[in-house]
Amino acid sequence: MIYPTLRHLYSNSIESYAKRTAFSLFKETPVTYEDFAQRVEKAKGLLLSAGLQKGDKVALLGTSMPNWNVCYFAVVTMGMVIVPILPDFSQDAIVAILEHSESKALFVTDKLFAKIPAEAKERLDLIIRAVNLIVVGGKKAGITAIPAVFPEPEPEDLASIIYTSGTTSSPKGVMLTHRALCNQLHMLISMIEVFPEDVFLSILPLSHAYECSLGMLYPFMQGTSVVYLGTPPTPTSLLPALKEVRPTIMLTVPLIMEKIYTRQIFARFTGNKILKTIYKVRFIRRKLHRIAGKRLYETFGGRIRFFGIGGSRINAATEKFLRDARFPYSIGYGLTETAPLIAGAVYPNNFLQSTGTVMQGISVRLADQDQETGIGEVQVKTPCIMKGYYKNPEADSEAFTDDGWFRTKDLAKMDKQGRIFIKGRLSNMIVGSTGENIYPEEIESIINQHELVTESLVVQRDGKLVALVYMQDLNQKLRDQINEVHTDILNFVNSKVGKMSRITRILEQENGFEKTPTLKIKRYLYTEIMNRKGKRQSL
Repeated sequence: MIYPTLRHLYSNSIESYAKRTAFSLFKETPVTYEDFAQRVEKAKGLLLSAGLQKGDKVALLGTSMPNWNVCYFAVVTMGMVIVPILPDFSQDAIVAILEHSESKALFVTDKLFAKIPAEAKERLDLIIRAVNLIVVGGKKAGITAIPAVFPEPEPEDLASIIYTSGTTSSPKGVMLTHRALCNQLHMLISMIEVFPEDVFLSILPLSHAYECSLGMLYPFMQGTSVVYLGTPPTPTSLLPALKEVRPTIMLTVPLIMEKIYTRQIFARFTGNKILKTIYKVRFIRRKLHRIAGKRLYETFGGRIRFFGIGGSRINAATEKFLRDARFPYSIGYGLTETAPLIAGAVYPNNFLQSTGTVMQGISVRLADQDQETGIGEVQVKTPCIMKGYYKNPEADSEAFTDDGWFRTKDLAKMDKQGRIFIKGRLSNMIVGSTGENIYPEEIESIINQHELVTESLVVQRDGKLVALVYMQDLNQKLRDQINEVHTDILNFVNSKVGKMSRITRILEQENGFEKTPTLKIKRYLYTEIMNRKGKRQSL
């Protein structure tokens, strides 16, 4: 069934799964659905006692933990609007979001409380410590009695305003209604069915639409339990959790598996000249990948049946390894504005470098297709679409076509089976000297296959393509031969791309790239830097 609102979904899960575990922090006491409901009622009382009403905005700034979800449901089940804020946002960005969203109250975890300047705290009606639901500030805390009847949301009411981090410089507040989110959750059932016996291990920020919808709301609806890692997913923290939790479902971003492949699998099989030569033989490489895949499966607890990868496109070499290894990975494609999923490829029905087919109930078209390549902008009609950008009518008008299709600004092509192949962002596309379209993401995918490259970014400078490259594990011997290393990377890449996509220069990025909370490179920062350098040199 499709729930009309998140309140209906919440009530059904609390009633149906009362004694089951809902959420837990790794190594801490689990919270049952019944316990969870008691915490939600406490949080509701605090909000109402400060005079908050239906439609008021409540910000949530915290790391992933059970009480993050308590705060979320306390807000949305009373028709108030939750404003999740990514913990990695700067102080200026957090203050700007609090002001722009007109948030009257704030749930915040201890470490992030320091990011809120005194003047911003003074403007809030209520501040609640998220860890234990204790009031720690606010000019209207406890001013009124709790009403006998709590407000309730309607399907078209706003549930959340999510400020996107993105790879562009200006976050926008995406408005999602109860109906949009409930539609998305219902549609997920046809893609991946989740059962009460499943166990999620969560390693991504809940403030992101991907983790919030697929990794929190969906398992909660199905009576499933979710374990939060509680720390950044480094090998030191993740491996013990995988061993003990033995998850059946995980949601990740490409960079996590790409690091495992390049720094462990690939590095091990190319460690000396003999192994490197053998590894180049396709059928031997597949055998080695299969062996490594079995070990990887056991490392992830030996029960994983759905390993979701989303947020950006996965590197081709890493995906080839996963296919050879028969690791149960699935690919998803979507945006915050679509709540978020649009398409997906669920194991074992993956297809190399495809994000899969469109979900049932969603329509997709490719606009302004290139006659030669078939590449066009992905435009969508979905019952999960946002209501718009909060207080930003100009962005709204740019986001939708005259006939009502949402412009994703992603470039893709589709095959006869309806599978989508994302090529890059419309804003990232580079127009070559003879008018051809160049997709930097495709070139970067090839650069990242080089054994010495950790990650890369391709930009245009003075009409030529330049690759910014980060090489994390370069030893001193290779560092002394850096010019030869750069030449080797250039030759490697240019032998695999078309004439118009060839790189003319390698520039080393010494300290890695600055990223969004979902580990995508903030491309605009480096594009601006290169543009400024180009202008200075031309003066």
